[in-house]
Amino acid sequence: MSNVTTENKNRVKRRPDRGHYDTATIYQIIDESMLCHIGFVQDGQPFVIPALHARKDDQLLVHGASASRLLKHIQEGNAVSVSITIIDGIVLAKTVFNQSVNYRSVVVFGKGRLIEDEDEKIQALEHLTERLMPGVWEAARKPSTTELKATSIVSISIESASAKILSGSPKDDLEDQGLPAWAGVLPIRQVIGAPIGADYTDNSTPIPDYVTNYILKKNQ
Repeated sequence: MSNVTTENKNRVKRRPDRGHYDTATIYQIIDESMLCHIGFVQDGQPFVIPALHARKDDQLLVHGASASRLLKHIQEGNAVSVSITIIDGIVLAKTVFNQSVNYRSVVVFGKGRLIEDEDEKIQALEHLTERLMPGVWEAARKPSTTELKATSIVSISIESASAKILSGSPKDDLEDQGLPAWAGVLPIRQVIGAPIGADYTDNSTPIPDYVTNYILKKNQ
């Protein structure tokens, strides 16, 4: 297990006891989440853009339209901040002040580059595709030359990061624990529903094994 360098930029200041700086914790949260939010400043205006992501070693891969303002900002080598949060439960306390949620979050700081080499770009696209649904890369049609030109993929280096985690039961003060209100935790977890075929998919086409295996794994 390795730790990221702790500096003022990534140090958890509010409730530092909830901060984590080991890559095992940080990368596990990054890998479990399917969506990130990328913050950047352009011409003095801050923006936050949601995006699908995939981690490859110490890099975050993000793709989008070649004309994307976000991707152009990243490929120019500008700094970005990436935020990821997973909600694990609603924490109901006996006092309004102590209502909360259990969560796992990560903030990443880094700079990116445009992946220009065609072979590396295809490998990155395969990695992003397999991150979303393992097995679909071999089953689906590969991107055409036109589709590749219309798509940009950037690789953001994870230069600095931190995780912040809150878990457990509500924390009511002793004098409030006897109040008649109910206190406890409502766990939240993401489940995969039954597949719904496209209206142009032949009814005789079976649901592929990689889909059923994915559902079983995710819903365990």
